Amino acid sequence: MTLHFIRQGDTLQSIAEQINLENPIYIKEFHNQHCAREDYIVENLVAGRKLFLPDYLAIQKYNSRNDAPFKSPERNPKINFYPENLSIQYKVSITESSFVDHKKTENSFSYQFSLEWIKNELNQHIFHLSKNNFSIQNQTKIGDMAIACFQSIDPIEIQTNQKCEIVSINLLKKTIEKFPEIKANLLDRFPDQYAKIYIEEFEYAVLNQELFQKKMKEDWLIKTYFAQIRNDFKNGKSHFQIILEDELLNIDQTAEISENKDEWILNQNSAKADFNGRYILSKDKGLVKFLEINHSYIDFGVLYSTDFKIDELC
Repeated sequence: MTLHFIRQGDTLQSIAEQINLENPIYIKEFHNQHCAREDYIVENLVAGRKLFLPDYLAIQKYNSRNDAPFKSPERNPKINFYPENLSIQYKVSITESSFVDHKKTENSFSYQFSLEWIKNELNQHIFHLSKNNFSIQNQTKIGDMAIACFQSIDPIEIQTNQKCEIVSINLLKKTIEKFPEIKANLLDRFPDQYAKIYIEEFEYAVLNQELFQKKMKEDWLIKTYFAQIRNDFKNGKSHFQIILEDELLNIDQTAEISENKDEWILNQNSAKADFNGRYILSKDKGLVKFLEINHSYIDFGVLYSTDFKIDELC
């Protein structure tokens, strides 16, 4: 047994973490068993009062009960993924901001995408993904051309493993075969010389399989919707990695069950980056119903921020 004097800001949880006690309720139980009646802890800790703490052997005995809140099944879900016969539409909303010299610049755009499950082949799920209904706050010719180029190769094929993590991203065979026609239509629609350079670069990027996959995996939709969010939970947490703005982020994730008991809510943050995420998944199939991510970073003295959201459309 050790004696601790309670400091301002101490909580049962914070003290339990310091002594590696899994369930903080046992601090109160242990103290009340060993203190004088006038020193009982009824509710909150009082700064300046003494607190009796269990020794190593007592802590091990308490931990062996395996009743800590973070060990409950609801905090450690096994999130399955059953996308068979899936055909779903979502709306994506993105707001990008930059702050420099106390001035804020902001740009917003949105679009819809559809995701259709095609088949399961060699233990991998195959989907078709298409984007449409683009709306851009600051419309530009380059933006129009980028949208036209992407839509010209819709749908793209996405292969995932059993946890909905990307295995490969491919053009459909018929798209590759028709690409000379696709390119000609784009050149007719955007006839100036600068557009020709852009379209030829687009052609090189999509017909080079390695480069195409690299570019697609940089897309915010692809890397968030198909992130490693279904990793196993242990002691109330799971972990995964994601690349945002060329930086590899280590993400910590906790889970809770929704009030109506049919959805998992996943809350995410990163200890070394300004990142916050929230996913809502259907409990029965593990499908994404909603996700929202905010990520900020500083580059050459400029603060950049991205707010990214996906909503399932009814």
